[in-house]
Amino acid sequence: MAIAAALILLALGSVLFHFLSPWYFTPIASNWHAIDTTITITFWVTGIVFVAVSIFMAWALVRYRHRAGSRATYQPENKKLEWWLLVVTGGGVAAMLAPGLLVWADIVRVPPEAHVVEALAQQWHWTYRLPGQDGKLGTVHSRFVSDSNPFGMNPADQNGRDDVLLASPELRLPLGKPVKLLLRSKDVLHNFSIAQLRVKMDLVPGIVTYTWFTPTRAGAFDLLCEELCGVGHFAMRGRLVVEEPAAHDAWLQRQPTFAQSQARPAGNAVAGQALYATCAACHGANGEGNVALNAPKLSGHGAWYLERQLHLFKGGARGTHDKDVFGKMMAPMAATLANDQAMADVVAYVASLPDTPAAQTIQGDVDSGRRRYATCAACHGAQGAGIAATNAPRLQGMSDWYMARQLKNFRDGIRGAHAQDAYGSQMALVAGMLSDDASIGDILAYINSR
Repeated sequence: MAIAAALILLALGSVLFHFLSPWYFTPIASNWHAIDTTITITFWVTGIVFVAVSIFMAWALVRYRHRAGSRATYQPENKKLEWWLLVVTGGGVAAMLAPGLLVWADIVRVPPEAHVVEALAQQWHWTYRLPGQDGKLGTVHSRFVSDSNPFGMNPADQNGRDDVLLASPELRLPLGKPVKLLLRSKDVLHNFSIAQLRVKMDLVPGIVTYTWFTPTRAGAFDLLCEELCGVGHFAMRGRLVVEEPAAHDAWLQRQPTFAQSQARPAGNAVAGQALYATCAACHGANGEGNVALNAPKLSGHGAWYLERQLHLFKGGARGTHDKDVFGKMMAPMAATLANDQAMADVVAYVASLPDTPAAQTIQGDVDSGRRRYATCAACHGAQGAGIAATNAPRLQGMSDWYMARQLKNFRDGIRGAHAQDAYGSQMALVAGMLSDDASIGDILAYINSR
């Protein structure tokens, strides 16, 4: 009797939890109400079966409980019962599958007026490609992929000259217009998922998958990879911003095309030398850094990383937190660089400076650091040399005291919290595994040993 009562309470509690729980679907922001309807039908079918089976088991426990002198009978088959089970089970399965097949038919039938956007996934970040004025995306191939051409754009394809390349995990789309998403992966299996839009589709290496939707609500929505893709899977996050068409068109006009990015003049080291005079006061004549002035080593860093940090400082994504004392000192210095060309010139000059390893100031347990660094190595490389493709800067030979401070800032929310610092926020998630300052010292001690 106790077990029967427990089964009834379990069924009742499950039903009440489903209807009364505050955890349910996020408010929908696309045209895919049919997906919610399909899931609701599945809930009803499986819920009715669950309650019915629970009640039947409770009834059977009471009806056929042990009684003195009674004996169970054996019935090898029951045609009538088997037909009932066959019909009811078949009807339940059909009720669950049929709506899903109808929805899938809509998912694979993209409206002809839908504009095309490509989402490109790579461990562990998102980038996007939009067609230009011609409305056509250029061809791509893995053999063209390089640090300067991360999308693998075919330089001979004229259709790709006006493509807009977004090296950012944030994608903007116009409200109320259908969009077809082409999904491409550069390395392993990923998954494009935005809960509010009911969009979820795998990105399979070697092929281009797709899905489509119509945004119906303006706002910002989190993009997650919902396929385990490696140690940094949890930090692979992006954002979709849905805005009014006029605002979207204005934003799109400001984005550089592939042709413009390729035509951008390279940094001029000679011009950069004059601009670097201000930087040298803190960072040293050879970019060697100065711990007394809290200025890290610059020489040896990748140009792509230095430029990104200068943009973040100048744009207010770094150096604005109240507790980032030294970041606030750097922000006005970055503001003295008038434009992108000035930044490129300074970085070009820094690249010409001698790369002398910074003095080691951090002590720690190298063996412990080796184990902890396994996660860092996935992005920064086994030797800490940095990998441009994963947006991870060089660590080996750089200022360890500066890296220690930045890891603490990431961990404590001082750095990486700004909405425009996409890779900083990713790093903040990873730094959360460092529970104390000793673990930071161990990792840096290991990096120093490389």
